[in-house]
Amino acid sequence: MNVIVTGSSRGIGRAIAERLARPGGRVVVNYLRNGDAADQTAARVRERGAEAVVVQADVRNEADLGRLVDALPHIDVLVHNAAIGVLKPYDQIKTRHWDLTLESSVRPFWLLTKLATTKLVAGASVIGLSSLGSRKFVPGYAAMGAAKGAMEALTRQLAVELAPREIRVNTVCGGLVDTDALQYFVDKERVIETAKALTPFGRLGTVDDIAQCVELLTLPQASWVTGQVLVADGGLSLV
Repeated sequence: MNVIVTGSSRGIGRAIAERLARPGGRVVVNYLRNGDAADQTAARVRERGAEAVVVQADVRNEADLGRLVDALPHIDVLVHNAAIGVLKPYDQIKTRHWDLTLESSVRPFWLLTKLATTKLVAGASVIGLSSLGSRKFVPGYAAMGAAKGAMEALTRQLAVELAPREIRVNTVCGGLVDTDALQYFVDKERVIETAKALTPFGRLGTVDDIAQCVELLTLPQASWVTGQVLVADGGLSLV
């Protein structure tokens, strides 16, 4: 299985790259700045028997996206995980920060998928990564929430347009996940404690929680699932 995972040098992206590594397969490990972290992901991929192809690429740059596509002869799974953005109240967001946020998530969800279309094989799976900030208030999440909400809308559009090619498009929407990104949240400790208190399972999500959901959507058993947003949040959105 040939796989591209954007933003896979650490966190959720690393967990996804590792979980989708199959003996004899290839995984493109994408990073922006931290080459050492990408090499660590690549080592984990190789431990699982797959070939790791490390590619430095900025998902905001069309030429870089082209290099990601060119790294594989064909693509079975394309995971849009990379996201850069600002976490500030709406009136403290600068225009360049707003543009950065949307250009690093929703635009490559469209553009990288478009560039990869000729290499996506029949039965391929395109998967986006979203979060509950797409549908619920999260302090400081105006820009990121807008970007993630747009990804969920685009999931449905792409699913219908790519269906004639037998390519499925879905998105995993995670609750609050324990990653380094939490340090950038406004009032981080309160957000974490509130999420734990409200989540029926009583804990934050883990990177493996999300990676397992991504894997689920790539399996043959999910061949009739497309255009869906799979919420993985331990029940947080239910209360």
